[in-house]
Formats: sequence, structure tokens, C-alpha cells
Amino acid sequence: MLNVGIIGASGYTGVELARILSVHPEVRLTVATSRQFAGQPLSAVFPNLRKRVDLLCEDLAPEQLVDRADFFFAAVPHKTAMALVPTLLAAGKKVVDLSADFRIRDAAVYEQWYQPHTCPELIAEAVYGLPELYREQVRKARLVANPGCYPTSITLGLAPLLREKLIDPATMIIDSKSGTSGAGRSASIDTLYCEVADGFRAYKVGGTHRHIPEIEQELSALAGSKVTISFTPHLLPISRGILSTIYASLKASKISEQDIQALYEDTYKNEPFVRVCPAGSLPATQHVRGSNCCDIGVKVDQRTGRVIVISAIDNIAKGASGQAVQNMNLMNGWDETCALRGAAFFP
Repeated sequence: MLNVGIIGASGYTGVELARILSVHPEVRLTVATSRQFAGQPLSAVFPNLRKRVDLLCEDLAPEQLVDRADFFFAAVPHKTAMALVPTLLAAGKKVVDLSADFRIRDAAVYEQWYQPHTCPELIAEAVYGLPELYREQVRKARLVANPGCYPTSITLGLAPLLREKLIDPATMIIDSKSGTSGAGRSASIDTLYCEVADGFRAYKVGGTHRHIPEIEQELSALAGSKVTISFTPHLLPISRGILSTIYASLKASKISEQDIQALYEDTYKNEPFVRVCPAGSLPATQHVRGSNCCDIGVKVDQRTGRVIVISAIDNIAKGASGQAVQNMNLMNGWDETCALRGAAFFP
């Protein structure tokens, strides 16, 4: 059994990690940290974990953590992670970081969008944890940067088209919608029930969302050239889920919807968590809720010569904690679907 710790267990990604790990046959959850709830049972903070997780929340320094587990999930805010990770790695531990601190390969770009980086030397070592693109690198890693939720849905949605150079990258327009859990668990007026229910709005409009450099980094790698995107996120009045609708111009008018469908089916036929919808069918957030799946549907608008890709994920699962466990499985040589095979919650 591998002893595993969750640093930052009192957020939505932390409780989702605890929920998944509670049924994982290869691990033992031995430590869960939380400054706010230190001394309280994690199952008192999250009653869904009663009789599933028997741990007290603790407020521990990195030096105190290293003797408590061999593998760590850092489910903490940006900047906090970079202060923790060097100590854990120096002690011989493996880490999956759920913040953005090690996702962006260029430290200058990270600092432009976030804040000064205190350990840029680890950026080059960190593996971007999207298994469908970097599976073999993840297997060998000791530090994995777990992708953001929007980048996961968008990168998986566009990868086949960019690899085959079937679209003009300059024409890509990405319209994404997320449930409110994407904003985290901290109190905020913008995510109060009365501010969200019965409404629908865009936010971070005009190229200001912090996931943009991460998305452009991965799409540029797939395209083989620098990509700049138009990306607008929206807030849905639901708790969890992301639906991304992506538009791009096809390079050749002779490419049919059947060709695109076949490309996606062939690309993802052996991927356990990417499900290409049957021709004529499109994804919905309620069909992936609570699962580690990414559902993708494609359509071709012959009138405009554009392809439309729609992808759906659960932002807390495949967009965060589920994918983090998938990476842990790979890093330890286990079946990557272990503890992640459950079907989506429905209804």
C-alpha cells in the first residue's frame, strides 16, 4: 500500500481526491491538511466521507509532511504549491500539483499571468499531466503538473485536428461554460446562490483568463507553430461540469463530417476516458458528471466551412482530481483506470 497525502484537503478538489482515494485498492490516505479546519475530522467538514475517510485535518509544515506519506497531491492555490513542492521532492517524494505553478513551461510567461516564481528550475522537470498526450512522460515523472479544467476540455477537443493540420489555427474560437465549483469553495459574492441561479454570464472576457497561456502552450505544441486563441469562459448555474464549444475553419472544403468523425474515433479508440459520441450525437455535462470521462462530439458546417467540436468534462474529476489520480496511477505503474472506472452520476 502506498501512503498518500492530500495537501489542501478542504477544497472541492481535496474532497474529490479523498472520495476517489477512499476506494483505491493500492493506496492508504495517511494525512490531509487544512489550516481552516485543523483538528476537525475531514468527514465532519465533508459528511459525504463519513465511514469512508477516518482522518483529522492537520496544519503541517512541509518538513512535517515528509514523514507522513510517500506520494502527495498538492491541492493548494497558486504560489502556495511552489513553496511546498521543493521540500517534498528533496525528501524523495512524488507529487501531483493541481495548481498552475508548474504547468507553464516558460517561467516568464507564468510570471506575466500569475506572480514571481520561486523555483523556476523545477518547471523544466515537471511533466504536463494530460495522459492522452504525455502518458509515457508521466510514467517516469516525480513531479506532474495537473492540467487546468478548461485546458483539458479544449486540448482533448482540438488535438486530432491540429495534429493532422486540418484546421487553420488562427481561426479558432473557443466558447466554454463551467459550473460554479470551478471558482473554488471560498466565499464570494459572484458565486452566491442568488447571484448564480437562473442566470448565465460570461466572465474574464477579452483574453484575460489565466488558463489562456496554458491552452495556447498545448495547442501550439500540437500545431507545431505559435497559436493565439480567442477564448471566452462563462458561468453556468450548475455545481460541476464544463462544456466547451470550439469553432475553426477547415483548410480543405472536401473534408466531410464523416472524415472528421472517423479521425476522432481512430484517435481515441484506445483511450479509456475519452468517449467520442456517435455520429449525430453531442455531449452533455450531465453525461460525464462525477466521472473521469471527456465526451467529444463533432459537426461540420458545410455552409461556412467550419468544424465545430464540443467537449464535456466534469471540472472536478477529469478537470482536476480524477485526472490527478489517473496521473498517480501512471506514476506508480498501476492500471491508469484504477478507482476511476465508475460511470457518471445520472440524473
